[in-house]
This record gives sequence, structure tokens and C-alpha cells, in this order.
Amino acid sequence: MKYYCGLDVSLNSTAACVVNQNGDIIREAMIPSEPTAIDEWLRKLSLPMERIGLEAGMLSPWLCTELLGLDWPAICIESRHAKAAMAAQRVKTDRNDARGIAHIMRTGWFRAVHVKSQQSHKLRILLANRRFLMNKRMTIDAQIRGTIKVFGLKVGKVAMGGYEARIRELTDGMDELQSYVLPMLEVRRHLILQSAKLEKLIRTFVKEDTICRRLMTVPGIGPLTALAFKTFVDRPERFSKSSAVGAALAGC
Repeated sequence: MKYYCGLDVSLNSTAACVVNQNGDIIREAMIPSEPTAIDEWLRKLSLPMERIGLEAGMLSPWLCTELLGLDWPAICIESRHAKAAMAAQRVKTDRNDARGIAHIMRTGWFRAVHVKSQQSHKLRILLANRRFLMNKRMTIDAQIRGTIKVFGLKVGKVAMGGYEARIRELTDGMDELQSYVLPMLEVRRHLILQSAKLEKLIRTFVKEDTICRRLMTVPGIGPLTALAFKTFVDRPERFSKSSAVGAALAGC
């Protein structure tokens, strides 16, 4: 007899459901969203699992990787397919979603999602955090421009490095207005400093990475683009042909 497990993952708890190849529900439970807790529960069942499914989500890559490391046949499935397959459910609960995922595993009507390596996840976090700090800096720039424009002070075109000096120049002699603007400039200065630290980490990694250095031989490709592309592809063998990479990028 073959058995299939569906896991509906939430932040603190996971609804689990095991069905057999005939679709009969064998066991259900609420388990802490921790790999060790799920592993312990599955081992207590002592059932040969054919597939264990998790819907793609924030915790799914971590749980899926950990369960695979514990020798469980874990699969991360595409959330849109899972939603379509479970659309007929009259009441949506964690328990019913776990049942639905278990039956999806049993029928095989799913599309597996590639789970990136831990290294790629870390590097993508590095890229995303740098971009986040840069966006906040630009938000502060726009806020200051809008604030002082009310008083007829026009910043005009100015380089990032000369922005603070220009604001100080425009607000010189306006002590009250400066007391409102200078704290924003202080935060802006720290954002620039910290984003530069993250960019240095990116450039250090790229400098030592063979694949990124090879990508940068293409005209117009710099360290950021090279690293973003490398971490997106992650494992080239998952693409049957090079044109599939472009299709995958277009779908993002």
C-alpha cells in the first residue's frame, strides 16, 4: 500500500494529513512548523511515504530542504495549481487544505516548484536587502524635495553625493526648517553607508565566483546582474534547454 502526505504550512503550526492510494484518510494532526517535529510525527506512523507535498510559501523552501535532508520524499508544489485543484472545497481551513494537498500528491496532478539551494537564498537576500536600503534612500530624497518645495526651495538635478550639501545650502539660515530636515539627512547618510557595505559583500563574492566572472565578460553585465542571474538559475541542469531559462524569467 502506498501512502501520501499533505502539509499545509503556517508560521507556527502545520496541518498534516496522510491518505493511502485509495484516497482513505489514515491520520491527521496539527504539528509545530519545525522539521524535527514533522519528522518525529511521520516516523511514529511507520508508513512508507510515496510523496510528501507542501504548497509553495515563505517557510516551504526551508521545510522542504530539511525534510529532504531527513530522507523524506518532500515536494514543493506550485501554489496556483494547488489553489485550482482545491477550488471545489466548500470550507477553506488548514485541515481541509492539508487533505487537498494529500490528494494532489496521490493523484499526481501538481507541478513541482524548484527549491533553490541555501547559498542561492542567502545571496538573493543580500541583493534584496541592498535594493531595499537604496529604495528607502530614494524615498527620503523624494520626501525632502517635496518638503522644502512648499517654501519655494527647488533642489534641481544633483548627484547623489552632492544631495546633502545642496539641501543644507538651500535651507541655510532657516533654523526651524533645518530642524525638520536634518534628521532625514542623518538617516539618509546611514542608509548610504550600510547599502555600500552590502554592495561590497556582493562585489567580493562575485570577484571570487567563476560563473559570475564569466557572465561579466558579456558587454553590459556587471556584478549585480551576474549574481542575480546566477542565483535565479541556481542549478542549470533543471533546464532541459537554454531557451527555457528565458521563458522562466519571463514568468517571474
